[in-house]
Amino acid sequence: MQTHAPAVVIGGGVIGCSILYHLAKAGLTDAVLLERDELTSGSSWHAAGNIHGLHDSTNISRIQHYTMQLYGQLEEETGQSVGLMRTGSLYLAQTQEREHQLRLQAAKAKLYGMKFHEITRDEAERLHPLVNFDGIRCIMFEEDGGNIDPSGVTHAYAAGARQMGARIERFTPVTATEAQPDGTWIVRTPRGDIRTPWVVNAAGLWAREVAALAGITLPLQPAEHQYFVTETIPEIAALDRRLPSVADRDGEYYMRQEGQGLLIGAYERDMRFWAEDGTPPDFGHELFGDDLDRIMDNVMRAVTRVPVVETAGVKRVVNGPMIWTPDGNVLFGPVPELKGYFCACGVIPGFSQSGGMGRSAAEWITQGEPKYDLFGWDMARYDAWADAAFTKARVRDSYAHRFAIHFPNEERSAGRPVRTRPVYQQQLEMGAVMGLNAGWEHPLWFADTPGTQDTNGFTRQNWWAPVGDEARMLRDRAGIIDISNFAKYRVSGPGAEDWLNALFANRMPRKVGRSCLTPLIGVRGGIAGDFTVTRLAEEEFWVIGSGMAERYHRRFFNAVPLPEGTQFDSLTEAVCGFNVAGPNARAMLQSLTNASLATADFPFMASQRITLAGVECVALRVSFTGDLGWELHCAEAEQPRLYAALLEAGKAHGAGPVGSRALMSLRLEKGYGSWGRDYSPEYWPQESGLDRLVKQDKDFLNKAAVLDTMSRDARERLVLLAVDGADTDASNADCTGGEPIFAGDQGVGRVTSGGYGYHVGLSLALAYLKEGTPREGLSVMILGRPHRARVLDTPPFDPEGRRLRA
Repeated sequence: MQTHAPAVVIGGGVIGCSILYHLAKAGLTDAVLLERDELTSGSSWHAAGNIHGLHDSTNISRIQHYTMQLYGQLEEETGQSVGLMRTGSLYLAQTQEREHQLRLQAAKAKLYGMKFHEITRDEAERLHPLVNFDGIRCIMFEEDGGNIDPSGVTHAYAAGARQMGARIERFTPVTATEAQPDGTWIVRTPRGDIRTPWVVNAAGLWAREVAALAGITLPLQPAEHQYFVTETIPEIAALDRRLPSVADRDGEYYMRQEGQGLLIGAYERDMRFWAEDGTPPDFGHELFGDDLDRIMDNVMRAVTRVPVVETAGVKRVVNGPMIWTPDGNVLFGPVPELKGYFCACGVIPGFSQSGGMGRSAAEWITQGEPKYDLFGWDMARYDAWADAAFTKARVRDSYAHRFAIHFPNEERSAGRPVRTRPVYQQQLEMGAVMGLNAGWEHPLWFADTPGTQDTNGFTRQNWWAPVGDEARMLRDRAGIIDISNFAKYRVSGPGAEDWLNALFANRMPRKVGRSCLTPLIGVRGGIAGDFTVTRLAEEEFWVIGSGMAERYHRRFFNAVPLPEGTQFDSLTEAVCGFNVAGPNARAMLQSLTNASLATADFPFMASQRITLAGVECVALRVSFTGDLGWELHCAEAEQPRLYAALLEAGKAHGAGPVGSRALMSLRLEKGYGSWGRDYSPEYWPQESGLDRLVKQDKDFLNKAAVLDTMSRDARERLVLLAVDGADTDASNADCTGGEPIFAGDQGVGRVTSGGYGYHVGLSLALAYLKEGTPREGLSVMILGRPHRARVLDTPPFDPEGRRLRA
């Protein structure tokens, strides 16, 4: 066995073999895969093998589409059959909400050239004469849908990797992974050790145990999953073709042809965890005992839809383990705290995603960053706060609601609360409806009645009008927004300014008491983050960024060595904050402090340490609302005192609490982008409108990459759209993000975030349009239906910034 390799993949399931194949394809032809048993041991061998291309996430749809197209090529390239059956898939909508989802997905499919479109009932009955389509509102057909042979696909990836020179060592368990001082790893096995710069944990059911060898705890929990195959069904045996699969997600089951019978599986509400204290080391190709009673409710819905199932005998039951993350998405990417340790763990639809996941892993390892923004998969979305109790609660919820629609703005309650601030209980008593951000509870909106819960859907919900009241209150008078979930850092010491200049693209403030906005540049020259940096003292800076991306950004912070004597501290847990904004904000705050808040003494983009109602605060004259306002940051223990003072002072000025949903509406009125929505590593600075903040006359992280991207013509540009018809259309819906945009029949762009601007009375959307797209004649596909849209040359609120700088 070789002693050195450019990467060592641990795990011989479909994901590990795909990563090895794509690493070899990317040039790492001497990479090695270590498998404790035979290939496919664990979950891969007993998977149902269904494949589908469409997903609510555009980038995951792209990854799944690539995977489905790869399978035919893989078989031709390796000579190994993958058992590909492109029978197509029928997607059924029984409810209006599912119809909305399918129509939106069909519009996205048209934009990206995928074969997913609506068909009539007559067409559907010709494709699948055994389905009873009564009660179905809408039928979509995915031409490339179908199924594969799980073992065949896994061995095809393995064969392709071997053909390029990669090695696969079976029956070679990993006993240790040891980080070395030079940044490499030693992977120990009973057959010898391998030194490598990259360890890839694709160990499936044993991902927790493999991670523990490196001192990592991953939020993963296995659960049982069942499907069964029927005996021969005469009506199927009589056909001279294969039937398309059926995706009846409102019925909470899946179904496809298997042999001359049917394969039916379900994600039941009465689920079962497995191996809570660790996956047995000797587990391999075993299955659990049958327990069909648990899925019988789902099966009876399948019987109603396909009546021949009722008289079919059961030929085989498969009840095996799958390993889940809290949200059902993979834990993917490099561990931020470790050099050269990559995770691809907790994959559920592995055969729909294996190819794209393998390619993205190879891009990340060999090029430093994947082509697509994959934050929704990034393992850095979870941190230590996602403990075992949270993980189990969320896995139970994710499993039991696998086929439920994930609505825009939906917040699920399972496993919460995890992290709370001192005013949490008070906010609940004030009617706060809470959301989850990086484990923190934070107010989304305030209801009249404490205990009110969100309703969910694609159209305007119970929170729409109250959020409008909050937004108008702030614009007309003032509002108090809890921003404690923002990520906050302090950089201090003699090298603080130099380090920040070496990290960020903008030039750091040279004067004490001044702030700047700055992008963080990704490896490919895109926008990896946007931050506010303020200089509080000669050798002390505060940095404020996206709370959900705090662990993600550690990768970038760690890439620039701290100068000797310079200290970097996260203040996110220790410091809370409020944004007080609106035309009465100055008068309201001035009543609580002796510090002058007049523009001459405290101008826009300035900062000071002030005492407010006896509480020491770091005050920044910035506001994501686009209005006159201050961010006020204080020690967590002082949060109740400061909040009480702000609420009391607000009474005299018509101000009150405002949630984050109103904040999202207010920033749209100003045309402000948000990281993770409108800014991401996929977008270049000149496309996002942030190129003015990139100072090319200084050195900073990934400067060469951004100089390259900025030397090119923009591919697309971020624009603000006013969308017609949202108030009068029967759907009564605004954009939420992901909606395709067409000019005539030509796809020209997509929405990145949207909502209603209550103060300006417009349905708004931030969107990327292809360069050269006409500014008139555009249609945004809200819930798959065209709505006229026009590009706004200036933001509809305070286009000259007079309120902001007042």
